[in-house]
Formats: sequence, C-alpha cells, structure tokens
Amino acid sequence: MAVDKLDTRILKLLIEQPRTSVREYARILGVARGTVQSRLDRLERDGVITGTGPMLSPAALGHPVLAFVHIEVTQGHLDEVGDALATVPEIIEAFSITGGGDLLTRVAARDNGHLEDVIQQLIQLPGVVRTRTEMALRERVAHRLLPLVESVGRGPGHP
Repeated sequence: MAVDKLDTRILKLLIEQPRTSVREYARILGVARGTVQSRLDRLERDGVITGTGPMLSPAALGHPVLAFVHIEVTQGHLDEVGDALATVPEIIEAFSITGGGDLLTRVAARDNGHLEDVIQQLIQLPGVVRTRTEMALRERVAHRLLPLVESVGRGPGHP
C-alpha cells in the first residue's frame, strides 16, 4: 500500500495532535473533511493505522522496572508458549526473533523482586527451556514513529 504526501501529512497530524477532530485536520490541511475521513478509513483498512487508544506509561501505573526477557523454547512449542505469554499481565510485548533465543518479551514490573517472580513464572511454562534477562536502565529514545512517517513521506532517495 502506497502512502502519499497527503497520507503522510494526515499521519503526522494524528501523531502530533491525536485529540483533534477530523474537521480540524481538514481545515489545517486545506482539504475536504470527507477526503480526510476516506484517507483515515483506508489507512486503517490497510493496517497503517493500527489503533487509536492512548499511550500509557507502565511506570506511572506502578511498574517502573522494565526488562527484556529472551526465552528459548522447546522445538515445536513456539505457538503454545506464545499463547501462555499472553496470559501474563506483566508481558507488554512479545516477538518471535532470530538469534539468541526464540522469543523476546518486554516485561514491566513493580520492583526487582516482582521481576524475579515474573521470570520464575515464565520458566515454569511448558515448553520454556531457559530465559535470559536484560534490564533497561534509562530510556534513550522513546517509542516514536514521526521520523519514520516523515521519511516515508519524502519518498525514496529524498533525505
């Protein structure tokens, strides 16, 4: 699915001003409200826009410890371990990966002891062979998509 310059401008507004109305986006962009709405509908349908909810802070929710847990899985058990991870509330993301391990999870915990409890819970899951944990010390680049959206909008070969 191609994202053109108008799509890029709409996406940029969504990121920068997420609580603004479609009518206001149209006014800012100088296009019809229906044009903005049809573009938003297409971007959602095509999977470019995957959600509209608020970004939440695990730390502000009482879970300031962030760790990345690599999980090695018994061959043939990746799906069932993935399903089991979905039942652990402290797992906020999980990905199948290449390299050292089969899964990479992002875990939010209240403190180091709570993190240890979560890791022990993961080790007990059927199909989990071993885990390796790395703790985040400080966020250096917050989750962001605006620079990527802007680079896509410039097109190939346009720095």
